[in-house]
Amino acid sequence: MSFGMSQATSFAVRFRPMGPWRFGPDSGARDRVDLIYHSDAFYSAVCSAMSQLGLADAWLEATATASSPAVRFSSFFPFIGDTMFVVPPRSLWPPPESTKVRYKGAHFVPLPVIQALLSDQAIDDDRWAVDGESECLTPSGSHGRGPFRVALRSSAGVDRLHHAGVEVHSTACLEFARDAGLWTIVQFADSDAAVKWEAPVRSALLLLADSGLGGERSRGWGRSEAPEWQPWTPPQAPALEQPIERAHWLLSLYTPSENDSVDWKRGSYITVSRRGRIESRARWGEPKQPTNMIAEGSVLLAANELLGAASNVAPAGFPHPVYRSGFAVTVPIPWRVAA
Repeated sequence: MSFGMSQATSFAVRFRPMGPWRFGPDSGARDRVDLIYHSDAFYSAVCSAMSQLGLADAWLEATATASSPAVRFSSFFPFIGDTMFVVPPRSLWPPPESTKVRYKGAHFVPLPVIQALLSDQAIDDDRWAVDGESECLTPSGSHGRGPFRVALRSSAGVDRLHHAGVEVHSTACLEFARDAGLWTIVQFADSDAAVKWEAPVRSALLLLADSGLGGERSRGWGRSEAPEWQPWTPPQAPALEQPIERAHWLLSLYTPSENDSVDWKRGSYITVSRRGRIESRARWGEPKQPTNMIAEGSVLLAANELLGAASNVAPAGFPHPVYRSGFAVTVPIPWRVAA
C-alpha cells in the first residue's frame, strides 16, 4: 500500500521575510489577517510566476489538467531558528487536558512534538507554553517568543484632484521575529517530475520572493530573501508489530479527485470555504467562485494515496479557466483518536 510521500521527491522551502506579510481573511476586513498562507493561494501565485517565465501552458498541463499532478505544494507554516511548526493532525491534537498548558489554543505545533505524538509519548507540560499572539506552541524558556506577531500599520490615501481629501486606514499584517519566517513543502511526483520541474519551480519561487506573496505587494509587503531549499523528511511513526490502520494527515487544502476513495464516515476533518479574486490581464479583480475544501490538519481515511484535484473557479463567461488547487500533500500516520 502506498501512502503520502513514499515515491515523491520532497523539499522544505523556507522564506525569510524582509518586511510585513499579509494574508487577507475571507471576510476581507483590513483590520484582520489570516495566520496561514493557504496552498491554493500559493499555487495561484506560482501560476502567475510561470506565466511571466513563459511556462504557463506547460505548467497547467503538468498540474491543473493532469490526471496526477507533477508538483504539489503544502500551505505555509511558521518557523523560528531551527524549530519548524505545522498544523497538527486533528485526530491526535489536542493532547489530554493540562493544568499548566492550554494545548487547544495552539494552532501551530513544533515537528518534534508531532513526532512524540506519533510515537505515543507523553508531552512534558513544563517544557511548553502557548504564544497567544502567533498561536504557536513554543518552548517554555523562550519567554513567550513566537515567530511572528500581528500588527496594524496605518496609511493614507490622498485624493489627487482635491488634496484636502485624505483617507487614513489601518491594515493588519504579520511582523516576523529575527531568524523567523514561513516554510512550505514542494513535492514532485517522482524523480522524472523533479528533473523536469525543479529548476522552473525554483525560478518561480525566486521571482515570487522578489515580487512578494499575499496582500499589499504594491507597498513592498510579502517579499523575502532567496528561498532556502532542503530535503524534507516527514515525521514517522515507529514500526509496530501488529497491523495498524493508516490515515492521511493533510498539510494542504484538499479537494477530492474522482479517483480518491475517502471514507467520509470516519476520519477527523473540517471544511473551509475559499473565495478570493482573480489576478488576470483579461479581467482583473473579479470574484472567484467559492469552493468548500478540506482544511489543513485534517486526517482522512482512504485505501490509497490521496491525489486531490484542481477546480475551475472562473465566473461564467470568463475568457479562460482559473484553477484553484486542491492537490493533497499528506503524511501517513497511524489512525487513532486523542483521548
